[in-house]
Amino acid sequence: MASAKPDSLLVVVLGPTASGKTALSIALAEQLNGEIVNCDSVAMYREFDIGTAKPTPEERARIRHHLLDCIEPLGHITAGEYARQGRQVLQEISARGRLPVVVGGTGLYLRALLDGLFAGPQRSEELRERLREKAENRGSAHLARILKRLDSSAAAKIHPHDTPKLIRAIEVCLASRQKLTDLWEQHGRDPLRGFRILRLGLDAERQALYDRINRRAEKMFETGLVEETGLLLTKYGDSAWPLSSLGYKQAVQLIRGQLTREDALQAAQQAHRNYAKRQMTWFRREPDVHWVHGFGDEPQIQSQAAALCAHELTE
Repeated sequence: MASAKPDSLLVVVLGPTASGKTALSIALAEQLNGEIVNCDSVAMYREFDIGTAKPTPEERARIRHHLLDCIEPLGHITAGEYARQGRQVLQEISARGRLPVVVGGTGLYLRALLDGLFAGPQRSEELRERLREKAENRGSAHLARILKRLDSSAAAKIHPHDTPKLIRAIEVCLASRQKLTDLWEQHGRDPLRGFRILRLGLDAERQALYDRINRRAEKMFETGLVEETGLLLTKYGDSAWPLSSLGYKQAVQLIRGQLTREDALQAAQQAHRNYAKRQMTWFRREPDVHWVHGFGDEPQIQSQAAALCAHELTE
C-alpha cells in the first residue's frame, strides 16, 4: 500500500451536533477534489439512518464517503479499531491524489485517529463498579484523593469532578501496579504520521445552535424515527447498541409507553443539547483548531473554510 506523502494535507471538520459539519465537508470536498471520512460512531452502523442524520443518498452520490454503514446493527467497534481502519482509508485517499476530509462529532474516535490511544491494562468492571459506588457515596473528590496518593502527576491533570477519567486512571494504576504517568512515558501514543492536519471548527452562536437542534429532533420524529426504531427493536431487541444512543433511546421509551410522544421529543431535544455542550468542551481541548463562527451550510462560512484549505494546499 502506498504511503502518504509527508506534506499531504488532511482536513478535519469538527463541531457540535447540528452545526452543519456535513454540508461544509461536502462543499470542501467538491471544491478541493476530496473524499469524506466519517467520524460519527453511530453513523457507522447500517440501518440506523433517521436518527443519525447521515448524508443523503444524493449527497453520497456527489462525493465518495468512507466508514459509513460499515458495521452490522449487532456489531461493535472500538475507538482503536476505528483509528486503524480510518488511517488505512486516509492513506488510500491520499495515494489517489485526493484530499481526505474527516468529519464528525465523536471526539474520542477523532483523537484515536489523529493522536492514537494509550491502551493500558484490560478494564475491570468489578473494580469500576466499586469506584463508582465510592463516587456516589463520598463524591468524586474522594476518587481524586485516591489517585493523588497513587499518582500525583496524573491527578494534577484530571479535573476532580471528571469521574470517568478518575476511575480509569485509578484502574490503570492498580491493575498495572505502576503510575499512569510512568506508563505514558514508556508506551505513549502513536500519532498519525505523513499528514499535516488542518482542523476547522464550527462555533455557532449557542441559542441559534439549540434552535437548530430542536428543529432537527422534531424533523426526525416527523419523518419516521419512531417507526425506524420500532423495526430495529423487532429485528434486534435490546442487543443493538445504537438503540441506546441519542434520539433512539427516547423513541424506545415512547414505544414502550414510558414516555408520551411530546415528552419523548422534549427529552431527545434536551439530550442533544446536552451532547452539544459536551462536544464543545471536548473540542475546545483540540490543538490548533481554526474556529469559524457560524454554521457549515452558510455560504460565507464555506468560503472562509475553503480559503483556509486553499492556503494550506499552497504552503
